[in-house]
Amino acid sequence: MHCFSVKHESNIASPYSKYFGRPMSFDAGQGLVRKLGTALRMLYSFENNKLMGMLLSDYKVDIAHAHNIYHRVCPSVFDVLRKHDIPVVMTLHDYKLGCSIYNFYRDDQICTECLSAGKYRVIKNRCTKGSLTQSLFHYLEAEVHGLLDIYGKNVAFFICPSLFSLRKHAEIGVDEKKLVHIPNFINIAAYEPDYEKHDYILFVGRLSGEKGIRTLLDAVRGLDAQVRIVGEGPMGDEYRAYAKDKNINNVVFEGYKTGEELRNLFRNAAFLLLPSEWYENAPMTVLEAFAYGKPVVGSDIGGIPEMVVEGKTGLLFKPGDYKELREKINYLLSRPSMIAEMGKEARKKVEEEYNSEVHYQRLMEVYERACGKK
Repeated sequence: MHCFSVKHESNIASPYSKYFGRPMSFDAGQGLVRKLGTALRMLYSFENNKLMGMLLSDYKVDIAHAHNIYHRVCPSVFDVLRKHDIPVVMTLHDYKLGCSIYNFYRDDQICTECLSAGKYRVIKNRCTKGSLTQSLFHYLEAEVHGLLDIYGKNVAFFICPSLFSLRKHAEIGVDEKKLVHIPNFINIAAYEPDYEKHDYILFVGRLSGEKGIRTLLDAVRGLDAQVRIVGEGPMGDEYRAYAKDKNINNVVFEGYKTGEELRNLFRNAAFLLLPSEWYENAPMTVLEAFAYGKPVVGSDIGGIPEMVVEGKTGLLFKPGDYKELREKINYLLSRPSMIAEMGKEARKKVEEEYNSEVHYQRLMEVYERACGKK
């Protein structure tokens, strides 16, 4: 396997680093000329195309699998791959092909205006960080890549981790014959389940509006149970201030955690909360919780109900409804034996449906189809 990406200070050492292009971002402090240069590279990167060509000259490549390339590698490299007769498979981790800001979420609610009224709505609504300039760029990006048909003519198959994502991308206009559902997977052997530990309730994720943290805080206020919130994000300080102002004393903000600290937080939890208010695709935190034998109380939205089976591997509630979330939490807290049973079902589900072998077999089938072997 060969890798193609961009340079970054956090990159691990790689023999492919010489092929990596410059990072692309509109960082604060950039002058107008530099920002224009970055914008042009995001629209079509001749630089990265050249580097991709160099890699293909040095290595034999049978197939390319793309992940999250939009403002990093740039999809223009697909043209280079096509010229070398290399099929491309792309995993759709978000909704960038239909929403310029990836998530169909604006002003604290679901927004699909770009599908119903046209892509120009990203400008009208200033969807990108409230900035007219950046929103205009994202509109131009969508239009340019659409006119070039950069995805349609170059990508053999689009992999959707959830059925919801598959249906949504069909609605966006992606050729349904190219859409394939392959769930995410997890390395089961790396997780030791614990069905007895019920020390607290856990949330793990980004502290931003679409994740439903405000709903979580309102739901758990005054509960006789500790809630630990793991993660950081742009609204972290706001949520901490809100909890303090509302005297929500049973919530602990743990900050960003990884490694053994995060593993222990999962092991000792009663269950996981996933109060998302956007179209979650196929959250890895659900698979991690299941692998540790922990049920999930999640929003009935996006791909979550495909993973959280009501009454079996967890409970579902209406997105944004803190009262119903509180009811579901209390329901489980009063039934510790049910938490354990749901945890066992969750572990069973992840073992049977989300293991690496199943994922590998499905992926190989797509690769073979893309290469014309089937």
